[in-house]
Amino acid sequence: MNHATGRSANPDDASPVSGNVTQDAVVIVPGIMGSALRDTATGRLLWGLSGTRWLVRAWTGRDGLAALRMTDDELAGRFGRVTATGLLRHSAWTPHLRGFEPYTALGAAMRRCVPDPAAVLEFAYDWRLPVAVNGRLLAAAARKHLMDWRAHPAHDAARRLRRDETPARLVFVSHSMGGLVTQAALDPVHDSDLAGDTRAVLTLGTPFHGAVKAVSILNSGRGTPVPLPHGRLRRLCATMPGLHDLLPRYTCVLEGASARRLTPGDVAGIGGDPDLARLAADDAVRREAVALPGHHAVVGVRQETTQSLSIDGGVVHAHCHTVRRHSDDSFIRHPDGRLATFDCEGDGTVSTESAALGAFTTPLPLQHGAVAADPFAMDALAELVRGDRHLGPPMGGAGCGLDTPDLAEAGSPWTMTIRGPASPSGVTCRVERLDGTELPPARLSLHNRRLTATVRADEPGLYRVTVRSRDNSRVSQLVLVAPPGGAEADGNEDTSPDQPW
Repeated sequence: MNHATGRSANPDDASPVSGNVTQDAVVIVPGIMGSALRDTATGRLLWGLSGTRWLVRAWTGRDGLAALRMTDDELAGRFGRVTATGLLRHSAWTPHLRGFEPYTALGAAMRRCVPDPAAVLEFAYDWRLPVAVNGRLLAAAARKHLMDWRAHPAHDAARRLRRDETPARLVFVSHSMGGLVTQAALDPVHDSDLAGDTRAVLTLGTPFHGAVKAVSILNSGRGTPVPLPHGRLRRLCATMPGLHDLLPRYTCVLEGASARRLTPGDVAGIGGDPDLARLAADDAVRREAVALPGHHAVVGVRQETTQSLSIDGGVVHAHCHTVRRHSDDSFIRHPDGRLATFDCEGDGTVSTESAALGAFTTPLPLQHGAVAADPFAMDALAELVRGDRHLGPPMGGAGCGLDTPDLAEAGSPWTMTIRGPASPSGVTCRVERLDGTELPPARLSLHNRRLTATVRADEPGLYRVTVRSRDNSRVSQLVLVAPPGGAEADGNEDTSPDQPW
């Protein structure tokens, strides 16, 4: 089998088909930073290397991730310098967006739903580029995948075991930004028949209305000292069309007694590119007119999530609440006229309301980077891909929320907060380095009606925090522990445009 594409080397070697599979063609579309990227000319891997040592060096070393910055040619639409080579196979970390679990579990779960690995396409893409560009590429790849699968001998064998015996259609399984890319691909301007050939679109934590986290990324370090990786991400994303495609498009800017939408002028003032913001807004209008066939959203809940913002002197202050409107479109207010705000939570990155899009939903108490790897989510997706039934109620019990710092310093304590449980009884918190080294059990204490735990990791690396609650639900998050003071002595502040990477 060709593991890069998920296709069998010899389709004539198809094994007997089980009855508990679908005849449809599955396409997995990862989120931002979810595809490995290489330099096309040299073959050098730019993003997606294994090992936490590389990850720490990438975000704190002097050269960092400079090769990922958009060039003038790329901004002019001349692409090809960078090639996407596959889905993320190793745990990764990014400031603000925090940890990303690899897509190996999702790929394995989808291959168990089909009669042959050839039915699953893992669509890797250059997530730096506009969603519209990647949508066009996905439309072509999905069409070819569907035609190839319909010609595969295992396809007809699977059809004979299904009640409808219809030819395969497409099922898109899309994480985060991947849901926006899928929506762009289904625009009839690319392939007028693609939506009709699609049975279902299953999304996991897709920010259909954008995410305030994207604003925070563009504003990192404005007006205050900032840890080195956060400023590095800001420089990387300031001219990245893909990041601008994630900017919030709902009423999220709080201004005194009123609220409004983010504007290109706001984006310019906080450190982004106003032209990219305008293009992203125009593309979003076209994309939002595209209906998603059979849409079902797996939505992360219970996690503290930024949902609105205020801007003061070019500095963004993010808030974990949002405004709502009456049926006459006026804002809900307190009796004294102040705006009433509501916390609809989310997955730590994308709010619940942005990810749901009015679709059938399966809410799970998960963090954004883990939703495409969690066993509960895999079970839900498998049932939907097989067409067994539409899931609705939450799985895994009530669950809990987990709030960790995205960056910690080796040798210094850091504190996490666990939302939901009223006492430490029945709650466990495990912290382990990804190489298998486990820290002593974190001691939980109740503080201001919330559970907290303080941890200290003496060695740099990527650590996974896993919290289990009494109902046996689980939530996890990745935390990068950097060397004291950063790996290279180039300082914490990075406001100078001439500062080296």
